[in-house]
Amino acid sequence: MDDDSRTTRWEHRVEVPLAVASMLFLSSYAIHVLAHGLPEACRDLCLAVTLGSWAMFAVDYAVRWRLSGQGHRFVRTHWLDTVVLVLPLLRPVRVVKVYEAVQRRQGRPRLSLHARVITYAGLSVALLGFAGALAVYQQEHAAPGATIRTFGDSVWWTCSTLATVGYGDVTPVTAAGRVIAVGLMACGLALLGAVTGSFSAWLLQVFSSEDERRAAAPVPDERPASPPVNRKRPPES
Repeated sequence: MDDDSRTTRWEHRVEVPLAVASMLFLSSYAIHVLAHGLPEACRDLCLAVTLGSWAMFAVDYAVRWRLSGQGHRFVRTHWLDTVVLVLPLLRPVRVVKVYEAVQRRQGRPRLSLHARVITYAGLSVALLGFAGALAVYQQEHAAPGATIRTFGDSVWWTCSTLATVGYGDVTPVTAAGRVIAVGLMACGLALLGAVTGSFSAWLLQVFSSEDERRAAAPVPDERPASPPVNRKRPPES
């Protein structure tokens, strides 16, 4: 069996477990950050779930690296998986990849190309926004001179950052918070550009289809109709 088929079988086998691990990571991280009054045992359990999800991603990355036989080229050809492994907050994006794989197994996607781009971008924005809001809140809420004191402030700041608006009423003051802000700005620009470009392409396709239908439609005959001939029968003698 060649390496490609082995890699494909492995990816199909771990799609759902990795998606579950992504959601477990996000859930445990949210509980760890937002539930301040948790007992120490519960906090340790959340930390164990977080580390376990990272371990699953690390094992998957190592196995696919070994099966690919590409060596160091694997890092360049699978850069998204590399980034997800290094940056934990991007792990929930794997859910979008699983959704795409499920659609592909149906034989053909149920949505059009433009609708898929908008759907995937929307899911990515929601997942990244929630994870980013949690990370910024964890870094900022107890920092001296911080303006992001509540999780609601963090969600508001994350939405304005992803939308590339940036009102400036609340801003991160810590180094880690500003690094997260730079990442969210880059993701917001990329996803906004993808949605805008897909919507513009859809409009162009609609208008082009209408022009083609009009050009193919038969041209009506504009010559005036001749008046009807009144044929009277001659009177009988």
